[in-house]
Amino acid sequence: MLVSFDGVGQVCATFQGGGLTDGQVVKVSGRGTVSACGAGDAFCGVVSHGNDDACSVQVRGFVTLSYSGTAPSLGKARLCADGKDGVKTAADGAGAEYLTVDVDTALKTVTVLL
Repeated sequence: MLVSFDGVGQVCATFQGGGLTDGQVVKVSGRGTVSACGAGDAFCGVVSHGNDDACSVQVRGFVTLSYSGTAPSLGKARLCADGKDGVKTAADGAGAEYLTVDVDTALKTVTVLL
């Protein structure tokens, strides 16, 4: 049986923040503004569409992200930005905990509930 989490619970908001790419994890960097995350940063969402001045950021719902390093665990996983537009498993106290419903080690992707 195939399952899909695409679009489930998706909530997007428009922020100022140009030059960001689709699928990039971002953090709040000012009033109504997001910017790219550095390695180890907590992230608030994922760019769903960006242009030169603003971007739509998914802030809730299921999303599939690229990961680097050790594969996140299924269930609850503590994640933070990896500094390369994706995520990585975070050390204790860093990042935030997310419900992780799928990990694809071949594609190096993880599906989480924001």
